[in-house]
Amino acid sequence: MAAASALTPRRSGGLTGRLAANLARVEGPGREPGIDLARGLAVIGMFAAHLLDITAFEWSDPGTWTDVVNGRSSILFATLAGVSLAIVTGGAQPFEGRPMTYARVRIALRAGCIWFLGILLVVLETPVLVILPAYAILFLLTLPLLRAGVARLFVVAAAVAVTMPFAVFAIDSWDGWDRPLGQTVAHVLGWHYPFLLWAAFLIAGIGVGRLAFSRPLTAGLLTGAGVVLAGVGYGVIGRWALLAPADSLWGVALSSTAHSSGVGEAIGSGGFAIATIGVCTLLCATPVRWLALPLRAVGAMPLTAYTAQLVAWAMLQPPAGVHGSELAAFRALEPFWPLTIATIVGCTLWTLLLGRGPLEWLLARIATAGPKDIAHGRTDAAR
Repeated sequence: MAAASALTPRRSGGLTGRLAANLARVEGPGREPGIDLARGLAVIGMFAAHLLDITAFEWSDPGTWTDVVNGRSSILFATLAGVSLAIVTGGAQPFEGRPMTYARVRIALRAGCIWFLGILLVVLETPVLVILPAYAILFLLTLPLLRAGVARLFVVAAAVAVTMPFAVFAIDSWDGWDRPLGQTVAHVLGWHYPFLLWAAFLIAGIGVGRLAFSRPLTAGLLTGAGVVLAGVGYGVIGRWALLAPADSLWGVALSSTAHSSGVGEAIGSGGFAIATIGVCTLLCATPVRWLALPLRAVGAMPLTAYTAQLVAWAMLQPPAGVHGSELAAFRALEPFWPLTIATIVGCTLWTLLLGRGPLEWLLARIATAGPKDIAHGRTDAAR
């Protein structure tokens, strides 16, 4: 009944009462406003990566600066998933014993639901690489590390980021990916976001979530560390990659370009994600948190926002026609601002008037249908 009341407006108190109650939920001790803001930026960034024509970044050309969302938004999204996993399993003081076991069961149930939803979105056949199947698999892969210490988490994340690009390169060389069976396997596994490498982002996110990251000093250190990692990935390792033939093992596996699954991208974009989390946390320690409320509302219901965008896309998708592809035809409609504004306004109104997002509410209901006596931690941050 408590979960249902989060979705259904209370009759007592009228509109003012509903607004006060839902605003208290968004501002309550169970939420991290900086994480919601970062997650909202990640969702809007993925919208931009899907809906805008993006050209390679050049400092001298502001028209190319939108390239910052390319690849980095989805990696930020994955890193934040790790932060949420840490928060729902105790934060800086992880659960032990039975509470941790129950938390893992509930995470596994959520992963199953997210994978199923991802497959449904793939069936819509929008010209988008759906991240949710990979996201679900990553949840399962990281379950054994939920009791690991912070140092171990960061060491494992670094090891995965440095070694797995070579494994991904070898797997990607399989000729069968272009065949119907290979394409089906890629969709089922979400291989366009290869989980062998992307586990690094969730593991690093769990490490961030085990820190007292909401403290200004910690957030500042995370920001600085992220900037250093971005410089190493994009600057140092990315330059090494340019010294090798573009289609060679070293040229691909060390690459820092978006969606290359290279070491440079993993370290550079992982650092970008950590720095973004630090900056958003610092911003939300100031009155900016109120100005950022609409983006925080998107970040509080990311699954609903992401899914709604793809459903709207499937409904509005025109034929390829003279544009040559369905993606180009949809982008020709200039849908970014209408869909983005509708998402921000819709999420803000839903958050203030109704509470938790509908898909977030549904997944919580399914997950809580399992063990009932889990120790209650700061679980609201992942909703």
